[in-house]
Amino acid sequence: MKEISGRLGAESWALIDTTLRQFILPTTDSWSGTPDVYVLRMIEDATDDVLIDLARHTGYQFENADTPLRVDPPFWDRGMLRLFVSHLAVHKDFAGALQFQLSRYGICAFVAHTDIEPTQEWQTQIETALATCDALLALLHDRFHESNWTDQEIGFAMGRGVPAFAVHFGQTPYGFIGRFQAFNGTGKTSEVLAYEIFDAYRKNKQTQRKMAEAVVSLFEHSSSFAEAKRLMEYLEELTVWEPSFASRIRAAVQNNGQVGSSWGVPNRVEALAIKWSKK
Repeated sequence: MKEISGRLGAESWALIDTTLRQFILPTTDSWSGTPDVYVLRMIEDATDDVLIDLARHTGYQFENADTPLRVDPPFWDRGMLRLFVSHLAVHKDFAGALQFQLSRYGICAFVAHTDIEPTQEWQTQIETALATCDALLALLHDRFHESNWTDQEIGFAMGRGVPAFAVHFGQTPYGFIGRFQAFNGTGKTSEVLAYEIFDAYRKNKQTQRKMAEAVVSLFEHSSSFAEAKRLMEYLEELTVWEPSFASRIRAAVQNNGQVGSSWGVPNRVEALAIKWSKK
């Protein structure tokens, strides 16, 4: 990000904004600071893939293009939103059920009691998950505030500035948690709650790009006609779009029989690709 801001910030304002728009990044006419800081602010929510492409576009050469830039922890599924679920141990079964349902929506949830192997140093793994997650979700059951760890997890995530939501299960939101967007979880199944969480994160400005990538990836790997239709609806509801999405969903029609043979989906794919190309 520092390299991008320095290199692109040295160009004219017109070229800066044109370049940012080419990478589907935000721009603004109301700015009073320097160009390099402006670029840094506009790219701060960009995905890793967009940052890498933009860095290469500005002439930055990576030392070894064949070497991964980062070794991701094994508990995160590639291409999905990374969600840290803060919960009490006594409610690990519900957290595990929610984890499964969220995966249907492109959200990989870290649940400590299911993702940490007994032989691993659990505190290190939790810190790693907190340091690499895209968002945090707090399951506010009774006595949540009495835990030695949950408040620390929330504080860690808030310190990083990742979006945090809370689900009310009896524990009244307190302190900084009271500022979170909250869901009422009482009486709801994990399936119903998972959709509400998905809907919130795909609309959140900090996570909508990552969620768009996740939905496209899920669509590419649709395993049934019904799933292809369900994911097609989510594609049509996207509010952000990457240039690569059109070719990817078109390729899915050709390469995935569950997509290509799903009634009406190929025509909807073409209409959606054309719609975004005009924008």
